[in-house]
Amino acid sequence: MSLRSFLFVPGDSERKLAKAETTQADALILDLEDAVAPENIDRARGMVKEFLQARRPRGRQQLWVRINPIQTPKALADLAAIMAGGPDGIMLPKADSASEAVTLGHYLSALETRDGLPLESTRILPVATETARAMFALGSYHGASARLFGLTWGAEDLSTAIGASTNRLLDGEYEFTYKLARSLCLLGASAAGVAAIDTIWSNFKDTDGLLADSRAGRRAGFSGKMAIHHSPNTSPGGKPSMLPAPSARKPCSSSGDTVPTAAAHRHARWITPAGCHQGSCAPDGARR
Repeated sequence: MSLRSFLFVPGDSERKLAKAETTQADALILDLEDAVAPENIDRARGMVKEFLQARRPRGRQQLWVRINPIQTPKALADLAAIMAGGPDGIMLPKADSASEAVTLGHYLSALETRDGLPLESTRILPVATETARAMFALGSYHGASARLFGLTWGAEDLSTAIGASTNRLLDGEYEFTYKLARSLCLLGASAAGVAAIDTIWSNFKDTDGLLADSRAGRRAGFSGKMAIHHSPNTSPGGKPSMLPAPSARKPCSSSGDTVPTAAAHRHARWITPAGCHQGSCAPDGARR
């Protein structure tokens, strides 16, 4: 299955978990890290486990879980609480290097055995640029783990880690450090032979910026994108009312580029951009 769209969902919100299922995201990331207050973590773990268990076998969406950083005691507690639900993958935040993905893999093997899951069935997606050390280790993922699905990047935690007051220039573009993080993630993923997943577009009201960012990411080599918001323009049935009808959707280019529609950042649906006649070519999805 090609995973081109990942939607973050707070693990402690029944309403948002239910709504996320109505979106067109290829995968949901049930969040136990940034989206959950410390006092709600036990409740969130239980909700995530129940959500996973109630959806086996999986439907059209894969279900991933973002745990807490592996350097913290919360990470193993997260895994011990939710692995019985058989998540499709684990997002590993603030990874300093591939060695932490290897450690996570050992934890997963033990818990898969405990819970009667197929060995090595749980994939790993590190957020590989959120610490200063991580920036010097993007080449370490080649051959590190058979579980490695891809690499993704983020600018918010990196700016905090290095003490920056902002990660943007006055014109809204990323500062050089964060453009470098994006490029190194892309190159690290290519070197490792895995998918490169682009980060979120944080200004979800700027749909023109989203489209430009998505097209640039796809041209650069990213095969998927993450999202954090639902659309406010959603019909009662849960479909984005801003999504064009099939006949109005933009056709794809001969290179197979894919971009989100204006509403798709919140709904995490990637469609095809202008470039060829409708139906004459198809998106290639994740190529790795």
